[in-house]
Amino acid sequence: MLEPPRPKAKLVVGPDGSPLTIADLPAPGTTRWVIRRKAAVVAAVRGGLLSLEDACSRYRLTLEEFLSWQHSIEQHGFAGLRITRIQQYRIAEAAPSVAADTRSHTGTPS
Repeated sequence: MLEPPRPKAKLVVGPDGSPLTIADLPAPGTTRWVIRRKAAVVAAVRGGLLSLEDACSRYRLTLEEFLSWQHSIEQHGFAGLRITRIQQYRIAEAAPSVAADTRSHTGTPS
């Protein structure tokens, strides 16, 4: 049996703690994604202002792109949304596994 659609929220708390409405979101088709805009879209989806599908359609995002924004906020806060930081975080997260792979190939005991 299908669940009835969940009513959308009209107002949620934005990333800076202020009220966030549909009117406060970036314009549909936005292509320049600064931290504030990414955070607002993530907050809108989390708060029920937009569904994940609506957000991806409205902003032409892939599911993976949106989820990467959400993950970056959860793991590193708003600073994680900086495009220059993404590579640094990815390198830092990959470093332990790279070291383990190196040890296994060199014969060095773990």
